[in-house]
Amino acid sequence: MTHHDPLGSGARHRAPGPADATPDPLPQPVLNPLYDTIPTGGQGTTFDTAPDGTTTFPVLAPDGTARHPKHADAVAAAAGSTRGDAETDAPERTEESHAGTSSAVLGSSAIMAAGTIVSRLSGYVRGILLVAALGTKLHADIFAIANTIPNMVYILLAGGIFNAVLVPQLVRALKNDEDGGAAYVNRIVTLAVLFLGTVTVLLVVAAPWVMSIYLDDRFNGPELAAQRDSAVAFARYCLPQVFFYGMFVLVGQILNSRGRFGPMMWAPIANNVISVAVLAVYLLVFGPVAPDALSSAFSPHQELLLGLGSTLGIVAQFAILVPYLRKAGVSIRPRFDFVGTGLGHTFKLASWTIAFVVVNQAAYTVVVRLASSGTVAGDDGTGYTVYSNALLIMMVPHSVVTVSLTTAILPRLSAAAADSELGSLASTLSATLRTTLSFIVPAAAIVVVAAPSLANVIWAYGAARDDYESFIPTLVLFAPAIVLFTVHYMMLRGFYALEQTRRVFWIQCVIAVVNVSVALLLVHAATAENTAPALVVAYGVAYGAGALVSYSVLSRTVGGLGTARTLAFGVRLLVAVGIASGIAWGLRLLLEEHLALGSAKLEAIVTLPLLAAVLGGLVVLLARLLRITEVNEVVDAVVSRVRPARRR
Repeated sequence: MTHHDPLGSGARHRAPGPADATPDPLPQPVLNPLYDTIPTGGQGTTFDTAPDGTTTFPVLAPDGTARHPKHADAVAAAAGSTRGDAETDAPERTEESHAGTSSAVLGSSAIMAAGTIVSRLSGYVRGILLVAALGTKLHADIFAIANTIPNMVYILLAGGIFNAVLVPQLVRALKNDEDGGAAYVNRIVTLAVLFLGTVTVLLVVAAPWVMSIYLDDRFNGPELAAQRDSAVAFARYCLPQVFFYGMFVLVGQILNSRGRFGPMMWAPIANNVISVAVLAVYLLVFGPVAPDALSSAFSPHQELLLGLGSTLGIVAQFAILVPYLRKAGVSIRPRFDFVGTGLGHTFKLASWTIAFVVVNQAAYTVVVRLASSGTVAGDDGTGYTVYSNALLIMMVPHSVVTVSLTTAILPRLSAAAADSELGSLASTLSATLRTTLSFIVPAAAIVVVAAPSLANVIWAYGAARDDYESFIPTLVLFAPAIVLFTVHYMMLRGFYALEQTRRVFWIQCVIAVVNVSVALLLVHAATAENTAPALVVAYGVAYGAGALVSYSVLSRTVGGLGTARTLAFGVRLLVAVGIASGIAWGLRLLLEEHLALGSAKLEAIVTLPLLAAVLGGLVVLLARLLRITEVNEVVDAVVSRVRPARRR
């Protein structure tokens, strides 16, 4: 039975899956982004990876309504759920039960956060090695941009269609077809191979044109002909990844729908291992780029090793899945009878999700192109390498905390939306927002205070040994931007629980327009050195606008989000963090003046945890004095977990 909410949002009874899996504007521009999100595109759309490593996607029910289980693993379970499940699993929905977010939510989030930390470490190692080998200037941007494009192009051309159209059809076929979905699996695999294969071949042939979209016009000049040739060569080596990205997603979902969750969870680790190995070999064979070659092109052998090595990682993570198909009882045979299978209807239902993807990828294309203008303008410029690596680090607290908490609360949001209990949805969401900010705001403050030490510890190696300070302004500016992004991200959980994908699309249009407009204005006025910081300011302004719009619209939709309580919490939290930051900043100045260990690296290694401990400890102490309930609950939850561990 279908049950509509009084606002006409179309919320229907569905499984309150482990968490939300709809597309988010989470930027994750990395060497090969599949290791932690499918897909990414920096400022573009992403589909979260669950903290245990499983991939997540937006899911449509057979009737076209949106379903949002967090894990790809939960897709099949979601398809067969009933109203009874939602009612049985729904928690008590009172403000008291949500105050500060329940200990159960915090406990579950802690387990998932630990998994996130482990799953992402190899990706960060890869990023560090990349900067150590290639530096942060034009030389590095040539490869970083070329290797990011395949993922962006895949998302633009196929990602939204695959995730929003084929996956829900697969779930429906598994549940309803007499053959358990075997014929449908054969059709979509055949269709995917034909489509992705054709697109990939065309992209490789058109590599020079593809790169011209993402590179500043100055690459077309004769003085940068060699650099442009290197970018095109990398594109030709890397663009075949488009095919393997798509096949990895599709085969992984087939396995998940058959209850085989492990392979898709662990396969991306192979990509990380291969990428780290390739970079290690590169450093052994070629060494870090010389200081006088930070704007140079690559040699053919360097292009071959980095380009093919990157693609090999994506091939490996797909290939690992293939043997598991037979173990899952799936035998693939080509089928070309595509007409009359219902795909056209589902394409129509998924139109808003696909439009969301297109808008985000278009906006991020502009960001990448503007980033390429920074390093091409001079030897002191900052560009895509600085922007993307700083953002990758700044997303650590989001990945560990925000995603984990939203994963834990989605059953409540889903059940509340299904039963039209908008007050319950609002109280759950606002309580979780406050808890999330209890982590994110102090973490952002630590980055601001300790940015020089943080940049030294992470990036001051190899080719970037003497250039790590170029990351500092970008890191500092990303700190408040991530706080604004977090507010917007949390609001999207509410819209997705209510299945209001059309509203999400229009809000994301606002973010994209603001981001592109401000970025164009600021980058045009900025020096080459300030290109990456200018892009970060644009990012922050865009998500400030997004947070304001999404919060106000959702608040009106659900009848209020406890704004007065959240504002009171925010003021007290800012007071606590402000005082703690001031004291930590003074300590940093004292250490800079008096700490003399004979090594800048050693001093940074000592200073970074000390500043973090002092600032964090002061926030906890001040939270007790100011009675910031959310911070105190977080601390109590952590302490309760540490004590039993010590006893064991």
